[in-house]
Amino acid sequence: MTFSSGENVGPYRIVEQLGSGGMATVFKAYHANLDRYVAIKVLHPAFKQDPNFLSRFQREARIVAKLQHPAIVPVYDFNEHAGQPYLVMRFIEGETLKARLSKGDLPLFEVVQVLHPVGEALQYAHGQGVLHRDVKPSNILLTPDGSVFLADFGLARIAQAGESTLSQDALVGTPQYISPEQARGDPDLDARTDIYSLGVVLYELLIGRVPYQADTPYAVIHDHIYAPLPLPRSIKPGFPETLERVLLKALAKERGDRYASAAELMTAFESAAQVIISEAPTQALAPEAQRSGAAAQPMVVVPPIVPVVTPLASSPAVATSGSTVPTPALKTRTPLWIGLGLAAVAIIAIMAVMVLNRDRQPPPLNPQPPRQQMPGEPPHQPDELAMQIESLQTQFRRANDLINQNQLEPAQAEFIQAAENAERLLRDRPDLPSEQRVRLHTLAGQSWLAVQQPDRAQPHFQELADLAPKEAEPLVGVALAELLRGNLDAANEVLDRAIRLNPDLNSAHLLKACALIKQNERLPALREFRQAGGAETLIKLPAWMQPVLNRIECNPERFK
Repeated sequence: MTFSSGENVGPYRIVEQLGSGGMATVFKAYHANLDRYVAIKVLHPAFKQDPNFLSRFQREARIVAKLQHPAIVPVYDFNEHAGQPYLVMRFIEGETLKARLSKGDLPLFEVVQVLHPVGEALQYAHGQGVLHRDVKPSNILLTPDGSVFLADFGLARIAQAGESTLSQDALVGTPQYISPEQARGDPDLDARTDIYSLGVVLYELLIGRVPYQADTPYAVIHDHIYAPLPLPRSIKPGFPETLERVLLKALAKERGDRYASAAELMTAFESAAQVIISEAPTQALAPEAQRSGAAAQPMVVVPPIVPVVTPLASSPAVATSGSTVPTPALKTRTPLWIGLGLAAVAIIAIMAVMVLNRDRQPPPLNPQPPRQQMPGEPPHQPDELAMQIESLQTQFRRANDLINQNQLEPAQAEFIQAAENAERLLRDRPDLPSEQRVRLHTLAGQSWLAVQQPDRAQPHFQELADLAPKEAEPLVGVALAELLRGNLDAANEVLDRAIRLNPDLNSAHLLKACALIKQNERLPALREFRQAGGAETLIKLPAWMQPVLNRIECNPERFK
């Protein structure tokens, strides 16, 4: 075999075959010099029938390799081996959205979390004049840490660049998700063909099935071109009319009737979803569990902490062969602070780890009324552990007040004492409930950062990140520790993860701006600073952060 386990392909050693599709076979490989795994996509051997395909493949691959976006699987390399062209991509550990759906349907808030990065990836690529042409759940990758990636960007275009029998006779795209114009073979495709495909994915996530189902692929393609869209409310009675309107517009037969950009589609969808979620804060809208019988998961909406800022400018228009479609930037929205409601302790924990936005803990979600004292019963004694934790939090607040009074040395002494006492409780009481462990880790991490001891602070934030892997706030604490150490690359990597989890988290954008300005990346730093809310956000940060930001030379003057 040309590609088989153990074989060397350039600097890559093939480890195993991961899968095979109509256009390519995917292998996992290892690059020894860089000590990393990669995914190698080997295009179908039929493409070798075209003697000019390799040069066309290289031209298209160069375009795709220039795409640099946090939600797009990057192309590292491209070449040919034994006459077969291949692409080298980042190896993503996780599962596809298709595999996730096989386990049960997604509640509405999770649909928003998954599709938001996909919309941003399409928006960015369209701004570069690149179409995906094959948006579908199997090309959306989900990682254990909550990141979302859009894979196989441009692979359909690369395949179509050839004149082999395969690319001439086979329809490029997947029948269930293909746009009418792509199904007809129209040559002048633009961004709205991807918007239609994204609309099909959204339809499937909300309704529990794709809009067109038939016995043969050609029958499905026929329906995309000619059949009216099955109305969501005819399949799922009670489906919200606002979401139905979004699907009808995204899946319009005529591209001129659709949303003009991925940003416009996602803004409309997320605005409608936000209203539904806020009106029913204890339940998430999810399709009936038609695949696995799983019930919809409850959810809790936590109100946003930091102010929302508006975008600076729109993205460039999409350059297409036939027309130009404006593509406005994705609007900044009120963040959907959402936690699963299956475990109340976990929810309180997630609220507690909002480490950079509040100095005090929120009240319990469902406070219980005090128990009435029975006749003859001795007076109720407060819980000793709860009193200890409350005492530590009082000490922490006192330290913040001292900073506001410019009494830095007494404040440092209070922070150190609070942190050491919190660590002592964590060490001596391994049986602490999760909620109290989170509160103590939060207090200790903030206190050690306040006295600029990142080595003592980082393990606490890492523990918080492990407890709530889909929350961005603990990662901001980790990044701040890295900035105090001077590890800019590590800080940038962690902040990128935080921003992917929550693009509207002002503190993450602020620290990203700090890191960029220290790397003399002035224009990107200014964009991040404005995205964070500018000097107003700096003023509103908790007191303990002010000396830390001064230490890393992050102040408004740096961004003027």
